[in-house]
Formats: sequence, structure tokens, C-alpha cells
Amino acid sequence: MLEDMITVEHLTKRYRGFTAVDDISFEVHPGSVTGFLGPNGAGKSTAMRMMTGLTPPTSGSATVLGRDYRDLPTPGRHVGVMLDASAQHPGRKGGEVLRLAAMHLGLGKEEVAAALSRVGLSEKEASRRVRNYSLGMRQRLGLAAALLGRPQVLILDEPANGLDPQGIHWMRGLLRDFAEAGGTVLLSSHLLSEVQVIADEIVMIGSGRIVTRGRTSELLDSRGTRVRSIDDERLVAALERAGTEVTRDRSGLVVAAPPEQVGRAALDAGVVLLELRAGGAGGLEEMFLEITAGDAREGVAA
Repeated sequence: MLEDMITVEHLTKRYRGFTAVDDISFEVHPGSVTGFLGPNGAGKSTAMRMMTGLTPPTSGSATVLGRDYRDLPTPGRHVGVMLDASAQHPGRKGGEVLRLAAMHLGLGKEEVAAALSRVGLSEKEASRRVRNYSLGMRQRLGLAAALLGRPQVLILDEPANGLDPQGIHWMRGLLRDFAEAGGTVLLSSHLLSEVQVIADEIVMIGSGRIVTRGRTSELLDSRGTRVRSIDDERLVAALERAGTEVTRDRSGLVVAAPPEQVGRAALDAGVVLLELRAGGAGGLEEMFLEITAGDAREGVAA
């Protein structure tokens, strides 16, 4: 259904002379996971705060399920939000945090128990105070709160932050299951290898503007084929004779053709290949660093 999505149209946020989010538009469809990526300070968190009614836009709009987030009746029953897992009250017990959230949503204790079970927090862990939680446990508690109302949409800022490899694998399964059941997921993350695995689509921003967007597989496949051989000059000559564009970078040759075509050209030219892979096999991280190089803060990891 059209309404079961997030729709962002010309969303803009200005603070005096600074534009944090600059005229971005995109949609997040039901049954999919969309990775919302960008360097530190690119405007991701500001945009997500506007989507969830925490920050008013200067212009443009963001709707969830066809409505402004603030106009949704009991928003937590429709949209699960986790923007800052560390914002939970440190003096409260984990279970108490969820019980208070359940009361606000008009839910019973059974929903609290179900949410704790879903994120892998035991009763013993739920009885501990949040100040004694590890960062990974706080993330799980934040996800439990987001899932408490059995929402149709999830908006998550860095949900894997602090999780160990086993926890990241668990979260990947949870979000994929949510999407495959018809849910809509928008997540930001600096764990680009995980985003590459889990995200159906990518929206990448830099300096507040969208720099690329599309299906993950198509974005990566469009980057051509990477190849190394024992005689790159001979291979380049063979490829260029076939009318194929070839460029060079530090890792070898980048060919604007599928791997099969490159392999056949090498075979015909009698050139032994040392490496042959789709351009996207270099990963989302490689694409991210190239596209956002001009927008990243110096000395700050992506």
C-alpha cells in the first residue's frame, strides 16, 4: 500500500547561516530495508529527527504512513523509533523503561515480556539498572522499545552500535524478518559492510544533499569490473580494440563491462588473470569513501 512507507519531499533544515539538510527527497517502501548513509555531520540525524517530529523542517515535508508523524494516533503503535539508545534514564531498570513505554502506548505487561524476549534480554538483565548496561545492551533495550507497539515502520539511527559480531548477526536477521513480513525499515549505520548485506536500497547524503540513491545491487554493479593480470598493457589493448572503456586505479584496471566479457577478452588475448571481480565486490565502503570524499570531516572515520 502507498501509505505503508516513509515519504520525504524537498526536506530542508537551516540554522541561521548553516544548512544541515538541503532539499532531499526519497521514499522507503514496505517490505524493504533502506540504508541512510553519509559522513559525520552530513545531516542524517537531523533528517531523521524531522521525520519523527522532533525537529521542525524549515521547508519540505516528511510523512510516515501517509501522515505527518505528529498527526499519527499513538505514533509508537505505528512507527518504532530509536535515535539515541544512550538517552535512556540510567537510574531506571531496563524492564521499568519498557513498562513505562507500554503504559504510554496502552499496552500490557505481556507486550513488555514479548519485546524483551524478541531482543534477547533476560528477566535478570531487565531487572538491572540502565547505568549498568553495556552499550550493546542499551541498543537491545532501545530496539525493544521501538518494537514494543508492533509497528509497521522502523526508523533506527545506528542500531548496531556497540553490538558484538553475534549481536550484529542477530540484528540483521531481526530487521530482515521485519521487512520480509511487510515492514518498512530506514536505518543509518557506519557499519557499511552490514548495510551492504541487509539493505535493499541506499540513500547517501553529503553536506546535507543526496549524492546517490538506488537499489544496493544496482549501485554496486554499476561500478564495472575490476581486474588484474600478468600483462595489463596487453589486456588493455585487447579490451580497447573491442571498444570497451578501461581506466586505472591503485588496485588495477576498472573495465566498463561485465566480468564474463572481460574474461573472454583475456582468454582471446592469451592473458593470464590474477583477479577478476565485479566492481561492487570492493564493497559499499569503497563506494561510500569515493562518493563522499569531499564531504567527510578530515580525520574522522566514515
